[in-house]
Amino acid sequence: MIALVRVDNRLVHGQVLVTWVPHVAAELLLVADEEAARNPLARAAMTLALPPGLRASIEPPGSVRWEALAASPERVLVVVRDVADVERAVDAGLTPQRSLAIQIGNVHFARGRRQVTPSVFLSEEELGVLRRLVAAGFAVEARAVPHDPPLRLAEIERRWQAASGRGD
Repeated sequence: MIALVRVDNRLVHGQVLVTWVPHVAAELLLVADEEAARNPLARAAMTLALPPGLRASIEPPGSVRWEALAASPERVLVVVRDVADVERAVDAGLTPQRSLAIQIGNVHFARGRRQVTPSVFLSEEELGVLRRLVAAGFAVEARAVPHDPPLRLAEIERRWQAASGRGD
């Protein structure tokens, strides 16, 4: 079963391994990322960081067999690099029935993005993707670590509007 789909541009790192893997009791960490899947060095570095007992798979988002992953008896934490990757995953078969939760955990600052949390900066286009995900039935939230209160889309949008002109 897909326990969580998390957007985190850092992919495999301490916060995911130390907080989110245990929180969702993940047995498999799937990195759905085009660049990492093509790069043998990145794949090797990511798998070396894994704690004992956690398996990993690194695949392009469009190649993931979402139906099989959702039907798996293993609890799976999926990490994608950016919001656009979630949309690619949806195009490839990810549905709210296969994974209800889409979490925005870390999106670095870039020109045209506005800060909505200390670790999440979103562009207008990315905000539009989140709106489409919610309209499709996904539960979208922004949250860095499990003890943080989740920010739902309405609060993400409010903060994005409030940040107008401070980072565009």
